[in-house]
Amino acid sequence: MALSLLGVERSLLGSAPSLKFTVHKKLSHGHGLRTRAVSGDVNKVEIPRQWYNLVADLPLKPPPALHPKTHKPLKHEDLSPLFPDELIRQEVSDDRFIPIPDEVIDIYKLWRPTPLIRAKRLEKLLETPAKIYYKYEGTSPAGSHKPNTAVPQAWYNAQQGVKNVVTETGAGQWGSSLAFACSLFGLNCETWGAQVHPSPSSVTNAGRKILQEDPSSPGSLGIAISEAVEVAATHEDTKYCLGSVLNHVLLHQTIIGEECLSQLEAVGETPDVIIGCTGGGSNFGGLTFPFIREMLKGRMDPLLRAVEPAACPSLTEGVYAYDYGDTVGMTPLMKMHTLGHNFVPDPIHAGGLRYHGMAPLISHVYEMGFMEAIAIPQTECFQAALQFARTEGLIPAPEPTHAIAAAIREALHCKDTGEEKVILMAMCGHGHFDLAAYEKYLQGNMVDLSYSNEKVQASIAAIPHLVP
Repeated sequence: MALSLLGVERSLLGSAPSLKFTVHKKLSHGHGLRTRAVSGDVNKVEIPRQWYNLVADLPLKPPPALHPKTHKPLKHEDLSPLFPDELIRQEVSDDRFIPIPDEVIDIYKLWRPTPLIRAKRLEKLLETPAKIYYKYEGTSPAGSHKPNTAVPQAWYNAQQGVKNVVTETGAGQWGSSLAFACSLFGLNCETWGAQVHPSPSSVTNAGRKILQEDPSSPGSLGIAISEAVEVAATHEDTKYCLGSVLNHVLLHQTIIGEECLSQLEAVGETPDVIIGCTGGGSNFGGLTFPFIREMLKGRMDPLLRAVEPAACPSLTEGVYAYDYGDTVGMTPLMKMHTLGHNFVPDPIHAGGLRYHGMAPLISHVYEMGFMEAIAIPQTECFQAALQFARTEGLIPAPEPTHAIAAAIREALHCKDTGEEKVILMAMCGHGHFDLAAYEKYLQGNMVDLSYSNEKVQASIAAIPHLVP
C-alpha cells in the first residue's frame, strides 16, 4: 500500500519502558490493570484492551453528520469510498467499549504505556502549592499522540485489502505517524513511507482552484483535507485517513485517558483541573473522554479546559453550526464549532492547530457544558514552553505549549489563593523538529498573530444554511 501526504513531515523514533507486572487490581472504569508491588509506581500499568466511546454514556446524543449534497443523515455506503467498513462502524457506534485488535496492541507495546510525570521542578519554579502532572505522548515513534490512531487506521485498511491511503498533515506529526503505521504492514512508501505534496498543490482540482484564487495561499488543514479527500474519492484503490476531528479518531485516542486514570489511581490522585490544547480535538478528547465518563458516574468533578490558539479560536469565537470539514466542500457536513470552512488561519507555529473547526463530539460536549475553552497567543505559549523545558528537561511541540501556558496560569492562580489543586495536562508531543520556532522566539522575532473579524464574518457567512 502506498501513502500520499499533503503537508510537511517530522518524526522521531522512541522506545517504551520494560515492564514486569505482579499485582492485579480492578478499576472503576471496568479494566483490569497490573502494577508493581511498589507504592506510587505510577507508570507500571497495563495497556488498555478497549477504546472508550463517550457517545454511549452521553444523556443527549450528538447530531448526525449529513451528506454534503442531499443534507440527509449519512448512510454507511456514503462513507465507503473514503473509509474501510470497520472504521465506518466505529464512527457511528453506540457501543461503550470497542476491543482493540491484538495486532494493534502488539504495536502499541513499542511505546505504551506512556508516562505520567509530576512536574515538581516546574512547581518549584512557580512557587505554587498545586501539583502539576502531565501525560507525555512524546515517547511514540513519531514523537506525538498521533500513532494511537494511525496504527489502527492502517491496520483496518490493510485488513480490507486497501492498497493506497491518502491524508493531510499540518505540523507533520500526523503524516509521519501514518507513514510509520503503514510501514509496519508492508505498505510501500518513502522513508517511513510517504509521497509528500505541499498543499495547496497542483496535483488536485481543489489545490489548483485555491492557487488560482490565491497564488500565495499559506494553505491550511482544511485545504489539505480537500485535496486528500479528492484523491481518495477519485481512485478506487485508495482510502482516506484522518488524523483528528472524527469520532473514530477520538475513540482510538482514549487509550491516553484510560491509561491516565489507572496511573492517577496508582498514586491516589484525582485531578481538579484537566487541560489540553485543541486544534481538531483528538488529543484533548483522548485524554478527557474517560474522565467525563467518571464525571457522569459521580466519581469525580474536574474542570476541563480546552486551550486553542488566539489566531484560530474555533471554540471561543466560532459558531456552532453544520459546516464542511474541508475548504472546498467535499466532506460531510458536521455540527461543530467553526470559523467557516473558507477560513484560512495565519501561519502560526502550531501548525497542528490551524483548523477552522472543532471535532463534532467535542463541540457537542462543549455545548452541554462539560468543559470550557480559552485562547492564548503564541508568545505566551513559547514563554511557558521555555519555563517547562528549563525545569522538566523536555522541549514541547508548539501545540502543547498552549496547554502548558494554561497550566502555568492555573498554578499561579493557586499560588495566589493557596489552593492545593491537582492539575493534569496533556503533553501530546516533543518539539525536536520545531527548534527553528524556538530560535525565532529567542531572537525576539516571533509576533502574536490574531485573526481578522472581517475575514471570519465573511467565512461564517459562507456556511450552508441548514435547520439546526
